[in-house]
Amino acid sequence: MELNSEEIDKILDLATVLKKEAKQRIFRKLLMDKVLAMIFQKPSTRTRVSFEVAMLQLGGHAVNLSISELQLGRGETIEDTGRTLSRYVDAIMARVYNHEDVVKLAKASSVPVINGLSEHYHPAQILADLQTLLEAKGKLKGLKVAWVGDGNNVCNTWLIGAALMGIDISIATPEEYRPLKEAVDNAQKIAKDTGAIIEIIDDPVMAVKDADCVMTDSVVSMGFEQERDKRLKVFIPKYQVNGKLINRAKSDAVFMHCLPAKRGEEVTDDVIDGPKSLVWDEAENRLHSQKALLCYLLLDENEIFRNLSHS
Repeated sequence: MELNSEEIDKILDLATVLKKEAKQRIFRKLLMDKVLAMIFQKPSTRTRVSFEVAMLQLGGHAVNLSISELQLGRGETIEDTGRTLSRYVDAIMARVYNHEDVVKLAKASSVPVINGLSEHYHPAQILADLQTLLEAKGKLKGLKVAWVGDGNNVCNTWLIGAALMGIDISIATPEEYRPLKEAVDNAQKIAKDTGAIIEIIDDPVMAVKDADCVMTDSVVSMGFEQERDKRLKVFIPKYQVNGKLINRAKSDAVFMHCLPAKRGEEVTDDVIDGPKSLVWDEAENRLHSQKALLCYLLLDENEIFRNLSHS
């Protein structure tokens, strides 16, 4: 919500350049001597590794801080933590249970704060998803994405990202697991300007009709493990992305999943390992899109491209 479509385009353009150079083992030290603090309340594979490697390859440094290592775990407020870290580092990335924590952290900090995942939103993931979809289809505006499954934090953020970039999105999820009303309302408001179509339904078959991309995520996200049995009964098999369902999308449709995947639950092996799957490119693009995001936040635009042209 804090980016407009032009800014997202610039981040994606830079991510494309940085990915191309990374393939050639060219690493521009754009963030030399910059430091990123990474706060983790939740477990992480892709977020932890991609941000840390991004800072390393850009010439900077990442400090990994688990909740047990911080005074946060002993009662210090999130605001005081932000004020303190702001005196030491150039940016903060936080992966939290409660979205309000990252909001408070951002308000108290004097350096940029990145939401590395909360129970409401996962914006770093959606930047990588947009990059992956752009690579596959050559454009974003006018595409149709079908989301099948839980209306979770990734789904919420995809609503915003799709609306901003003019992508039609059809969300198929059970009534009681719909995406956040705030996300739907904001997406619909943005879509009035971009022309994107926002659809919330309960029928996966209708959702994937004419879709260029089919997406899903675990139906038992972190923090909801106690609801596992109930959720599996609601979602499986109706909201499972299997070969039969994805074949109802366009013939050249692609499949994406932010990972980790619960194989045999929200997705079957033949889909995630099949020819339509982009999940490994999607995972890799967390690195490149986050490099671009860090540069966008810590450097001015002229400095970024001046460094690229002279390095």
